[in-house]
Amino acid sequence: MSLIDLFGRRINYLRLSVTDRCNLRCSYCMPSQGVIKKGHCEILRFEELYRIAATATKLGVDKIRITGGEPLVRKGILDFLHRLSALPQLKELVLTTNGILLPELAQDLADAGVQRLNISLDSLEADTFARITRRGALSSVLAGIDAAARAGLPLKINTVVMRGVNDHEILDFIRLTLKQKLSVRFIEYMPVIKEKGWQSLVMTGEEILKKIRRIHAFDPLDSGRGCGPAQMFRVRGSRGSFGLITPLSGHFCAHCNRIRVASDGHASSCLFGDNRIDLRPALSEPDDVTLRATFNALIKEKPERHHLSTLEAPHEPFVMANIGG
Repeated sequence: MSLIDLFGRRINYLRLSVTDRCNLRCSYCMPSQGVIKKGHCEILRFEELYRIAATATKLGVDKIRITGGEPLVRKGILDFLHRLSALPQLKELVLTTNGILLPELAQDLADAGVQRLNISLDSLEADTFARITRRGALSSVLAGIDAAARAGLPLKINTVVMRGVNDHEILDFIRLTLKQKLSVRFIEYMPVIKEKGWQSLVMTGEEILKKIRRIHAFDPLDSGRGCGPAQMFRVRGSRGSFGLITPLSGHFCAHCNRIRVASDGHASSCLFGDNRIDLRPALSEPDDVTLRATFNALIKEKPERHHLSTLEAPHEPFVMANIGG
């Protein structure tokens, strides 16, 4: 069985948020004061999240990414991941984290069945890291990267490039790929919380490539199924790779294969869309008939593309931690 939207796209990727809480306060993700924390009764229980995942895989989803907030702050996450990894139709179980808790948990994540980690890291400089995240220590994330490598977990580093903030570090991130078998993906800044003057922070993918090209020769790579929307490249002679994710200057909507479910049970088919559907009424029923129907309805409402550009932001501002990245 497959989930096919009205534009012929096969939807096989679920981003499942398990919490809206986070131990960082990244400037592009949430306000400096944080978010109003949802009560335990407002967040789906692990049993409900598992039911959503199991139903989605029976409908054709074969990749699940666990997100937050920061998913590793939720108690019981390891048992939940272990249970998810046993779903018979699931081919990929991956997790996005800020890396702060990885030094203690990397091996446990591998043992629970997680196959790959995406680590959000926007700076390799302690001061810049602290300014972007508003808390936390860069040393913890770097130790977490080392721990993940020892545990045998393939790594992708996600770096949101912001002009005048961390764009001077692009080549530093490239150097990580020269001797280490990891992938760095540079992501165009998106006006999620829609702060005033956000356009000045946007550095396009082409500008990023131009900066790299001044120093390094590189070749395009076949992105393949595991790279999602990223355009991938490899510096000649390097062990790792780097990529660009360009939601503004070169949107990838024509190939979008994902849906999102927030920790409060609201599902969406587009990060910048308004068609959020509450799954909790369907979860209150004893069988999955309505839940399956709700997923199908969500897919049918998936827009052809978002309408965000570097010149306008018609969406309502939201907190990324509430939606799950």
